[in-house]
Amino acid sequence: MARCTTEAMALHLEEIAQAVAPGAQAVLLLDQAGWHTTKKLAVPANITLLPLPARAPELNPVDPSTSSG
Repeated sequence: MARCTTEAMALHLEEIAQAVAPGAQAVLLLDQAGWHTTKKLAVPANITLLPLPARAPELNPVDPSTSSG
């Protein structure tokens, strides 16, 4: 798929669900993209979506060698 859509995300989740071992649970860390958070998204039972906070600079630390401070 050439576009990021709810449909594309659903297909992606189905692929992941098939790769999860029987009896196991996959946890996916996601950003706040609309196709990740829509209630229209069908999430397989063996996948848990864990959205990252909208603003979390501590999750993207600045490399000290590139800072200007």
